Amino acid sequence: MDFLTRRLEAILFLAPRPVPAADLAAACATDEETVTHAAGGLAAEYSCGRHGVELREVAGGYQLVVAEDCEEAVISYGGARAPEDLSPALLETLSVVAYLQPATRADVARVRGVSSEWALASLEERGLVAEQGRAETPGAPILYGTTDRFLTVLGLRSVADLPPLDGFAPDADDVEDLRARLLANAERRTP
Repeated sequence: MDFLTRRLEAILFLAPRPVPAADLAAACATDEETVTHAAGGLAAEYSCGRHGVELREVAGGYQLVVAEDCEEAVISYGGARAPEDLSPALLETLSVVAYLQPATRADVARVRGVSSEWALASLEERGLVAEQGRAETPGAPILYGTTDRFLTVLGLRSVADLPPLDGFAPDADDVEDLRARLLANAERRTP
């Protein structure tokens, strides 16, 4: 391991959040391309299953994280906290914001079919969404978007890495089948 790689490893070991390549380059008095190459080598070194940590590129930077096969032991030890569990309502709201961002409360409510004020406030409190400005529409509603913490928790480099929605959307036949079953259930319950 060369001197630059050792310095990157030391910085990333101490960093509480992902460190952008530009910041690593400045700290090591080199250029971003050299840092990116060295980080790739370090990631390869950690990926071969000989270490309890891995180097990942997340949220626009690099971060050392616990290797997947070691997570259970770390949780058992209690030395690290897992992210709080998110209820289905929070996950749904977070998904809507992630795919529509920037999105207003009204946008989220329109997709979910229910008010999302509590869910957005809870996600904002957890650092997963944040205000991104105001819409240029009447009332200037707040626009919400995901944060770097969202990317870090999901292990994404950017929102462009989100899976495409095409595989999740039901086709017209599925929608009609679901509608028929819901109507049938509703009719059975009606006295």
